[in-house]
Amino acid sequence: MIQGKKLLVVSAHAADYVWRSGGVIAKYIEEGAEVHVVVLSYGVRGESNDLWNTPGRTADEVKAIRDKETRAAAEILGITNIEFWDLPDYPIPLTEADSTRLVRKMREVNPDILISHDRYDIMNPDHCDVQDFVHRCSVMSVSNGVELEGTKASKQMRIYSFEPHQTEMSNFVPGSFVDITSVYDKKVAAMKCFEAQSHLIEYYTHRAFLRGNHARRLSDYKDYKYAECFANFFPIVGPELY
Repeated sequence: MIQGKKLLVVSAHAADYVWRSGGVIAKYIEEGAEVHVVVLSYGVRGESNDLWNTPGRTADEVKAIRDKETRAAAEILGITNIEFWDLPDYPIPLTEADSTRLVRKMREVNPDILISHDRYDIMNPDHCDVQDFVHRCSVMSVSNGVELEGTKASKQMRIYSFEPHQTEMSNFVPGSFVDITSVYDKKVAAMKCFEAQSHLIEYYTHRAFLRGNHARRLSDYKDYKYAECFANFFPIVGPELY
């Protein structure tokens, strides 16, 4: 049951949440979930290669383009709760103050589901650093002994990890597949907002088709054409196997 669920998505860079979970975000919003997105960095230094091909372009100009791209993508997906921390990238310097800020955000949202990067991304150390940061903050968020004025400990959230680029080289193990057929066109339109990384649009279009094939084979639901997959950070717990 999606209606009434709360999701918190933490994205290292301006486009990560779209490439890797744009379909799930759009689907959950359409079906009545409350979705919050935190974008830690615009990815000016390391995630905007195509933009730097223009001679004389400045970091401020690149950031302005990335901001416009990601806001346009968020609007297409239906996201209204999004914040941009505007941290540097390559590397992303994550401080104690940033931890406090994210713990506060987690406690304010009190999400049922938390989605962020996977444990290991061979192509992008920023993603690995953010995964560790998000996991540590989630542990702090549920801990009564971590006192933060005006907040109380959040419930234990289910944590899922994005599928990284170069999946096999990153030793990614799919744990959950989600059908995104009904919102696939929205995801494609959102991806097309990112001229800074246009080479990834075709990659993630094919990836959605591939994961849709896997979803059909694993479930026998023949109408699953496109899907996204995630690693299960923790084992799934419930009253039965499902």
